[in-house]
Amino acid sequence: MNRAPASVWRRPTHFLAFGLGSGAVPFAPGTFGTLAAIPFYWLMSGLPLAIYMGLMGVATLVGIWLCETTSRDLGVHDHSGIVWDEFVGYWLTMAAVPFSWEAALWGFVVFRVFDILKPWPIRWVDRRVAGGIGIMFDDILAGVYAWSTMHLWFWLH
Repeated sequence: MNRAPASVWRRPTHFLAFGLGSGAVPFAPGTFGTLAAIPFYWLMSGLPLAIYMGLMGVATLVGIWLCETTSRDLGVHDHSGIVWDEFVGYWLTMAAVPFSWEAALWGFVVFRVFDILKPWPIRWVDRRVAGGIGIMFDDILAGVYAWSTMHLWFWLH
């Protein structure tokens, strides 16, 4: 368990990288970061898909910078409190999924399972890709796996 540095509350880049402070929770910060992403999905869910995906692209690019900067400032490759990557991974999971609280919860569970278990190649990326890209990319892959699962489930039902 990593304690959140005081800079989370003083530096805007750290505050954002820590998911608006949600990653400062002393236990299961990735889970709390993903939970904090749900209201933003609710707000974005009515957008046209092209705009939604454009926001995803911007969030990813900003996230690479946020995670790299915060990681470097803290001197820790991927501090457990850095959860911007969970935000983006969850939002990717929910791309083109019509909003309902049931879908939001299902997406939360599916994303967390892939993020925690890290099936290949997610674990490989997590261990071998450094910097902000590495911090972001494993969660993006978990989001792709979870997105595929969500859409398969909706297609089957």
